[in-house]
Formats: sequence, C-alpha cells, structure tokens
Amino acid sequence: MSRVTVVGGGVVGACCAYYLAKAGCRVTVLDRGRFGAGCSHANCGYVCPSHVLPLAVPGAIWDTLRTLLRRNSPLKVKPGVVLRDPGWFLRFARKCNARDMTTAAGGIRALLDSSRTLFDELIRTESLDCEWVTRGLLFVFQTAAAMDHYAEVDRLLRDQFQTAAEPFDSQQLEKLEPALKPGLGGGWLYRSDAHLRPDRLMSELRRVLVGMGVAIHENSPVSRIVSEGRQVRAVATPAGEHDADHVVLAAGAWTPEFANAVGCRVPVQPGKGYSVTFPASATDPTYPMIFEEHRVAVTPFRSGFRVGSTMEFGGYDATLNRDRLKLLTEGAALYLRNPPTGEPTEEWWGWRPMTPDGLPLLGLAPAADNLWVAAGHNMLGLSMAPATGKLVAELVTGEKPHVDPAAYSPGRFG
Repeated sequence: MSRVTVVGGGVVGACCAYYLAKAGCRVTVLDRGRFGAGCSHANCGYVCPSHVLPLAVPGAIWDTLRTLLRRNSPLKVKPGVVLRDPGWFLRFARKCNARDMTTAAGGIRALLDSSRTLFDELIRTESLDCEWVTRGLLFVFQTAAAMDHYAEVDRLLRDQFQTAAEPFDSQQLEKLEPALKPGLGGGWLYRSDAHLRPDRLMSELRRVLVGMGVAIHENSPVSRIVSEGRQVRAVATPAGEHDADHVVLAAGAWTPEFANAVGCRVPVQPGKGYSVTFPASATDPTYPMIFEEHRVAVTPFRSGFRVGSTMEFGGYDATLNRDRLKLLTEGAALYLRNPPTGEPTEEWWGWRPMTPDGLPLLGLAPAADNLWVAAGHNMLGLSMAPATGKLVAELVTGEKPHVDPAAYSPGRFG
C-alpha cells in the first residue's frame, strides 16, 4: 500500500486525498491551519462549467491597467505587487490574446465538465449534506447594451466549447427571478451549472475521509520536503517527519514556498476574494447570480445568503478590507429588490491561487520522481476539485488518466 502525504487541506487537497484513498493508498493530509479554513471556506460555492474562459482574454491587460487609477474597481492591482513580481504580470499580458485564450479554455473545460459529473456521483455515493442545488447560474446585466454585448461571449462559448446559455429579456428575467429589480437589461442562464455551500462540503469531506482512514493533521506547516536524489522521502513539520512514497502539493496560494522542491518556476499570485454572508430570508433570490457589470456574485443557500467576488492583487496581505466588502453589498443593491441588511453572520476573505494562463499546475514536479503538484486553480478550485483529485490519483497509481494532463504541466513556465 503506497503512503501518500497531501500538503494542503483545502477542497483540492481533500479531493486528492479522497480519490487516492479510494485507489487503495494510505493517505495523510497536512494543513498549516485548519482543514477547509482557507480559500475553500466561504467562496460563492459555484460548480460552473460555464466559466470556461480564463482571466487572460484579449483586452484584459488594459482593464487591469485602468484599475490602478480607480479606487473602487472590482479588479484591483496594487503597483507594489507588480514591481515585486513583474514576471507574473508580463506572462499574463502575453497570454491576453485569442489563441492562448482558446488553448487555456480547452484545458479549463476538460476539468470543469469532468468535475460537474463527478460532483453528482460524489454527493450521491457519499451522501454529502452540502446544500447541493442544480438550478443553474444566472448572469444578470443592468443595461441592455451590456446584455447585447454578452451575446458575443455566448456565441464563442456555444460555437467553440458547446457551452450554451438561455437568454432572458428584461420582462422574462423579472418573471424568472422576482427578487431582481424590474427594468434590468436581461440575463443569460447556464442550466448546467450548480452550487453548494463550501464550508458544509468541507465538513462532509472531512467526515468521509476520516471514515476512509485518512489521517488529517491540522496546524502542521511544512518546514521541509526531505529528499534523497530524485526521491522524496518525507515531509517535515515542527511535530516531526511524515514518511511518504509520494507527496502531493495542494497548497493553493502557498505553493510558491515549495518552488525549490518542485524544481521549476511556480508562478502563482494570491488573488484575494471577499464575501459577506447573511441569514437566509424569504426575499432571497432562488437562483445564484453574477452581476457582470459590477463583478458581484450572490448565492442563496438553505442556511444563508452570500454576496461575494472581487479580485485584489495585493500580495500576501492578511487584512480584511471593509471597503471591498462595501463594494460587494452596494453592487448587489443595484440589482436586488431587497438587498441584504442587518448583521452578517460572516465576513471573509481568501487567497485564490492565480496562474498567468488560467490553467492549474497538475502533474509530476520536474525535480523529483514522486512529487506531484495540484495547485494554481485560479478562481475555480471548487469547480475543478473532483476532476483534479481523480486525475492526481490516476497519475500517482499509474492508471490511465481520464483527462489529458499535458496542458497542466507544472514545468511549462520553465
């Protein structure tokens, strides 16, 4: 029985541990903090095959530059971060073209489509109580001009990636989702999408993993990857070493700390996202929605209502910026008849692990024969987690991969 140590207790690490354990491995999970407490905790919970396109699309670099001059932009880049790591932003700029966008979208789509199917299977097989809802995801536009402009994106997704949305004009949208204000520009509904409550998913995955015999060690930061030649022998923490036949790095935004062990560039920038969660009410929407013009997302859960999103490239800044939270609630108020008010049940931020091309780093590390990388999922860690976990288990055990891993090579940046 192979001994596998997974570094990282977020949703990607948890899914790696699950499929490795199913494959017969003896699995240990190490997390520097609490299991499931990082970026997997309070995101908007979308499982979204609709999100095929990467952040690096034609024109994105100019949008990014404009944020340097705007105080309340949904996308915020601090100049100091660019100066500290210009290479990441140069690579991102080079990827903002139609050819690279299409190439990345193909790799993104493969993981999203696989995960959407695997989520249905996983939730059914393991009886996960995570508020799983399969109504779809609604993109809502404030103006008719923005609604019409999105038709170009819909044609691209429909024609090249067989990802189609159903359009609703202003009156149809009001009938579909009465929680929205009248007179909006319209919306596009992706019926294949789904959503769940991330913290409930993580607690359920923990229950399942413990039942499968997976050892979970919290508050166990990795101090060193112990190697002999090209073989990783153990993972060292302050509490001692964990011997391993294989190691999987699923450390999210912290993955660059292991660049020397991996043996290649690990171009991951932490992109901070925010959310505010309120108690559930009778006036909450029935559909999860993205208000595209303001980059605000809302998710109705059985146990609450969440407003989230924004993207802030500010390095490893661990403060909660209340101006960003205000940006979310004010944006939601432009669309909802009854925007959330009162005391929130939770205010939260998390670091998304962003790569320049929008694709994760999945596969064997260049520096070792038994060190695997599963990180850099950008804003889609939850949506890609089951497919990632299954793919990692297949690679570790030598099974035929159900998704071609070539596009995700950890060494592709040199």
